[in-house]
Amino acid sequence: VVSMENTNITEFILHGLTQDRTVAKVCFLLFLLFYIAIIFGNLLIIITIRTSEQLNSPMYFFLSYLSFLDISYSTVSAPKLIHDLLVEEKTISFVGCMAQLFGIHFFGCSEIFLLVVMAYDRCIAICKPLHYTRIMSRRVCGSLVAASWLGGFVHSLVQSLLVLQLPFCGSSNRIDHYFCDIHPLLALACTDTYTIGVTVGMNSGMISLTCFVVLAVSYAVILVSLRTRCPKERLKALYTCTSHITVVVLFFGPCIFIYMRRSTTFPADKLVSVFYTIVTPMLNPFIYTLRNHEVKNGMKTLWTRTVKRR
Repeated sequence: VVSMENTNITEFILHGLTQDRTVAKVCFLLFLLFYIAIIFGNLLIIITIRTSEQLNSPMYFFLSYLSFLDISYSTVSAPKLIHDLLVEEKTISFVGCMAQLFGIHFFGCSEIFLLVVMAYDRCIAICKPLHYTRIMSRRVCGSLVAASWLGGFVHSLVQSLLVLQLPFCGSSNRIDHYFCDIHPLLALACTDTYTIGVTVGMNSGMISLTCFVVLAVSYAVILVSLRTRCPKERLKALYTCTSHITVVVLFFGPCIFIYMRRSTTFPADKLVSVFYTIVTPMLNPFIYTLRNHEVKNGMKTLWTRTVKRR
């Protein structure tokens, strides 16, 4: 089991996103606005779904949890990134680094599994509409969400234990990243990490790739089944599925690029990581609301109620 005895390092130094002070100040304002948008947009979706009587279907039940995961996922790294853009010495304690590593993989993997669950929900709704309410009962929906969280926990626990067993030398405490992730930490270890790198690739990379393939097959089945529907039903289903597919591509593309390889790091990794830890959680509320009339109507109702109370 991991303990501080495995290393004489008590803290790590993060290289951050950029060393250019002017660029750092611009990024600070930009990412601060992004993070505010993530919190506000996803909270708005959660409150709208929880208070609207019309948004009580399983699809919106899952969407509220997706918004919660987006907030949690970005919060693990975004505040630290925003703070570090204005300071010279970007340090993080050993314990804080391990906690950040665990959080990134826990919330990230949970979101991957939840996206698979959402695709399954759409597949049942479109392919078996007469049996939908029976198959996707409230109990089943709750169990699927719990399974997503459990899967994320197990995955993250494995990743964290692999890193915690590694020895780190006193001179190897500079992480070429803006948060603690698996590949930059493996690069600092004072031992051969080939086996662990392969294990990480099988764990993180294969989860991302396998879930992406499952999602692609699910939406292919959905699109094929839509050929027999009337134009109105087909258009409504396409609107919903297009939103889901957009989120899947934005999230899985960078994840597969980062984790579907051994313990190597590329200069582009930091930019790609910004995309799936900050940009995608910010875009999700817009993707799901701009193309969904029911959510927009729910937000209008929420706004009307708020104004009347004043």
